Amino acid sequence: MQSFLQIIQEFPDETSARDYIEDCRWHGQPVCPHCGCDSHITKRGGNREGYYRCRDCSKEFTVRTGTVFERSHVPLNKWIYAIYLIIRSRKGISSVRLGKEIGVKQQTAWFMLHRLREACNNDLTILQGIVEIDEAYIGGKEKNKHADKKLHAGRGSVGKQPVIVFRDRNGNSVAYPIPNTTKKILHTEIAKRVVPGSIICTDELSGYNGLYGYRHESVCHSIGHYVDGDYHVNSVESMWAVLKRGTYGIWHCVPRKHLHRYCNEVTFKLDRYGMEDLLSRSFGRRITYRELIAA
Repeated sequence: MQSFLQIIQEFPDETSARDYIEDCRWHGQPVCPHCGCDSHITKRGGNREGYYRCRDCSKEFTVRTGTVFERSHVPLNKWIYAIYLIIRSRKGISSVRLGKEIGVKQQTAWFMLHRLREACNNDLTILQGIVEIDEAYIGGKEKNKHADKKLHAGRGSVGKQPVIVFRDRNGNSVAYPIPNTTKKILHTEIAKRVVPGSIICTDELSGYNGLYGYRHESVCHSIGHYVDGDYHVNSVESMWAVLKRGTYGIWHCVPRKHLHRYCNEVTFKLDRYGMEDLLSRSFGRRITYRELIAA
């Protein structure tokens, strides 16, 4: 991958970044995001540079329309810098640091990060073959909370959010929060995400027992059993290594309502996707500030 200096030199201004994103999205032929027309498009001139008009539906659009960049006043070259920094930051990047790196306010950087995490989403991914599955609880320790925040209901998973992660041997990963780790929930999520007939690899959690339509192999970590031939959950442990270190050392506070987006970012980087992959996922998605802060 290029260095940050090379990225800055390649995209020094809005125009160079816009040309690059237009090529990634339309490959030389603009397409109206409103009606899908690609043959009756007029390019606007003068101070309307970057704008197009569709003669079929009579609507104007830009390369930002229908993307996570829509209605953002941040120049597109700064969006590219943000994408680069997210991908290169293995354990994540805070909104404070991103704001300083690209020259925007912390609040703006926070909004940009969540828009890009939304673009990292891979909800349609279905896994097959040998699929590793594991679950963990994300959140602060009870003993470290302020007195008025403590639940006084025990330790361990108290007050934490359960998250499940799937990863197959083809390098595809999916992770998201779940209500609990009961057998009903675990079996339901597996049925939605994994092709029947696949081999499921888990730890010794009893909630995975009795899977129908799958071959189930497990390893018992409590007795020091981590690998049984091709069967283990070492790959999904990498997810927890990055997510937990990012939570404790970089982001510090990860609200439950945003946790799924942080999971999106971690799995995206775990699957080793690059800048063009994140850009392509940015097209056809949009999240507004009102939607982002909604309870």
